[in-house]
Amino acid sequence: MTSHADDRPTSHPDPDPGRPPAATRRRFLTGALALGATLPIVGWGRPGCHRPPQPPARLPDGLFRLGVASGDPLPHRVVLWTRLAPAPLEGGGMPAVDVPVRWEVAHDDAFRRVVRSGTAVASPAWGHSVHVDVGGLAPARWYHYRFVVGDEVSPVGRTRTAPAPGHRRDPLRFLFASCQNWQQGHWPLWAHAPSEDPDLVVHLGDYIYEGGVSASAVRPHNSAEVRTLEEYRNRYGLYKGDPALQAAHAACPWVVTWDDHEVENNYAGLVPEDPAEAPAFAARRAAAYQAWWEHQPVRVPPPDGPHLRIHRAFDWGRLARFHVLDTRQYRDPQACTGSLGPTCDERTREGRTLLGAEQEAWLARSFATSRATWDVIANQVVMTSMPFAGSLYNPDQWDGYPHARRRLLQLLDEGGVVNPVVVTGDIHAAGVGDLVDELPDGSPSTEVRGVELVGGSISSTFPAGLEDVAEQLIRQLPHVHFADTRRRGYMVAEATGTELVARYQVAESTLVPDSPVTTAGTWTVVAGEPGVQV
Repeated sequence: MTSHADDRPTSHPDPDPGRPPAATRRRFLTGALALGATLPIVGWGRPGCHRPPQPPARLPDGLFRLGVASGDPLPHRVVLWTRLAPAPLEGGGMPAVDVPVRWEVAHDDAFRRVVRSGTAVASPAWGHSVHVDVGGLAPARWYHYRFVVGDEVSPVGRTRTAPAPGHRRDPLRFLFASCQNWQQGHWPLWAHAPSEDPDLVVHLGDYIYEGGVSASAVRPHNSAEVRTLEEYRNRYGLYKGDPALQAAHAACPWVVTWDDHEVENNYAGLVPEDPAEAPAFAARRAAAYQAWWEHQPVRVPPPDGPHLRIHRAFDWGRLARFHVLDTRQYRDPQACTGSLGPTCDERTREGRTLLGAEQEAWLARSFATSRATWDVIANQVVMTSMPFAGSLYNPDQWDGYPHARRRLLQLLDEGGVVNPVVVTGDIHAAGVGDLVDELPDGSPSTEVRGVELVGGSISSTFPAGLEDVAEQLIRQLPHVHFADTRRRGYMVAEATGTELVARYQVAESTLVPDSPVTTAGTWTVVAGEPGVQV
């Protein structure tokens, strides 16, 4: 559970609150996971410090097999996460008792200068997960953190706070990614991500996949399709046990949203993909949402049933505001046939929604109150108009909800948003294009409203045999400047007060965990000039 206990300074302020020296960063990024297992427990005997509370006797070894993570950074706060799970594929392996967990935040990775510490309770009701919302931190500075239970010490994580309100001098480097199907490949991209030295990772959904074991799997899932809370927990245990993913989480804070596969493919609100499963779907969604919350470093209250509000916003000084969307929980069902095809009356019905009325109202306020140079919309499904061959629409994307897209674009205008940047996942392909609306005849408008960057996938593959035809159809659209269905990748965006530069990083192969990662392209957006520079 979330804890603020003992949330107070225990050591010295640091005279240099900026980004750590390069040598320090490299040392941490290459050694943090190994270091966590060998660091001595320091500080318990200092004047004013508490002895750690004693856990129940005879806990299993290997409590921190799922690593550590941090997220949702604010200027003076950040969320720290871990989950006690010595047997993560077998229900966690913990006794059904509360366990006190000590946490520390320090300026240095040896924890000689501890600035915050306290105790949280890992409860069996929440899978022995721990969420600590640490306050009292300095803006725009890097910290190290760890957890302790008895004599067992977690790996060491590295995190940072957002800049102070109004600050716009320092650049921002953020990485965005999605779609990491365990069965379709290894994650050399996550292994490479810490070397990018990002300030922030934005994960756009499909963190896990719910399906059963595939006969063609590169590495098979651990069970049949998951539907219960314990099964979802075990699936997260499989994914979060990956060393590359753990290292990426330990390198910097993350901002996480979800897409469909955290529950099931292409669900819409409380409507499942298979209509026959409708009577039990609310219970399945409740289990999935709880497991998601238990495994992510989010500043979100724990769920109560099949509903969990996760749309939220984060400011990076005056440089950027991240508007984090949820395009699954509140949407109307997909129109027409539910798959790529011609339009129908339902698709263009004016009242249809992708975000729901409450989230649209929140987004209007978020746009209207933003003073950022860059308004980054963290979004799951492709937003810009994308009619394939002029008349075929993907009803799972914003094309399936054109009036909802038009309302969002109107909110941008009403809020005075000058530089909207939509970052998108979902489709297992990468793309760069201008953000445009749909005309009454269904064709794309020529009025550029912003830019959309589709970040590719960590391992999930595009439908086999359709790569060539999909790229040909996409490239026929005049507002699309790049499309890649074949390679797996993520994007890194570097923002300043004058421009945002996006770089697409691709893995040579996901069949091996140590594949090289290279740059496949770079694109620039200039502040005040809508669209991608060409």
